[in-house]
Amino acid sequence: MFDRFLPTPSSNSIELGAITLHYYALCILLGIIVALAIGSVRWRKSGGVTSELYDLAIYVIPAGIIGGRLYHVITTPELYFGATGHLSDAFKIWEGGMGIWGAVALGTLAAYIYFRRGNRTITFVQALDALAPGVLLAQAIGRWGNWFNHELFGSPSTLPWALKVPLIDRPSGYESFTTFHPTFLYESIWCLLCALVLLYLPQVRRLVPGNTFLLYISLYCLGRIWIEALRIDRAHVILGMRLNVWVAALCGLISLLFIIKRQKFAGSDHAALGTIRA
Repeated sequence: MFDRFLPTPSSNSIELGAITLHYYALCILLGIIVALAIGSVRWRKSGGVTSELYDLAIYVIPAGIIGGRLYHVITTPELYFGATGHLSDAFKIWEGGMGIWGAVALGTLAAYIYFRRGNRTITFVQALDALAPGVLLAQAIGRWGNWFNHELFGSPSTLPWALKVPLIDRPSGYESFTTFHPTFLYESIWCLLCALVLLYLPQVRRLVPGNTFLLYISLYCLGRIWIEALRIDRAHVILGMRLNVWVAALCGLISLLFIIKRQKFAGSDHAALGTIRA
């Protein structure tokens, strides 16, 4: 009989002889490929040389992966340190656990250092704008890795698209529930919609350089707040809200304020220039 609920994959990896390929890692790899493909087109449109993008990727991709893992380890230290933790698990990236905040922060820092160390065909902020939609698409693809790992689902739900979770993967206190909100799917769809906004909304093209990247941060954070609030996996709570809700709210607000300030500053510059020319 047809099951109207979204199933949970029976396996999170595939064996190819002596090699084990984890679907989580494959989702991240596919996301990186898509981000580079979209980014290279936008890089050229910005006046850049494509070879620079791939040079940059050599630094940014490892930095992003390391930053994402560091954020996860730092914000959930009990999983890796202390009596119940296992430090060796911190290196098992294929098992899940990547914080987007750490990935973006360390990846952006690596890009900044790259642009500071030599003359490039485009500027640092132009590069960020060129890469932003592709990064969102990479996030949309990467979230499916959580589906394969049976993780990061939300509160119980009986909606037609709810995720059917095996008993062994249900959090303590939720054993009697069968289906849950597929928050990985919600975030994937949200990232896809945000990428389409950055790629095709005409108003985005009128933003000053650097603000497209800031808009990516703002839009992603807006979605992450309500998606994070649905999740029931273990997390640190501050004043009744999950840590990542606070992080999303803070990052989203700061990026939005920077967008407004930078747009107003650019507008005042144009007005002053017009007065001088008149």
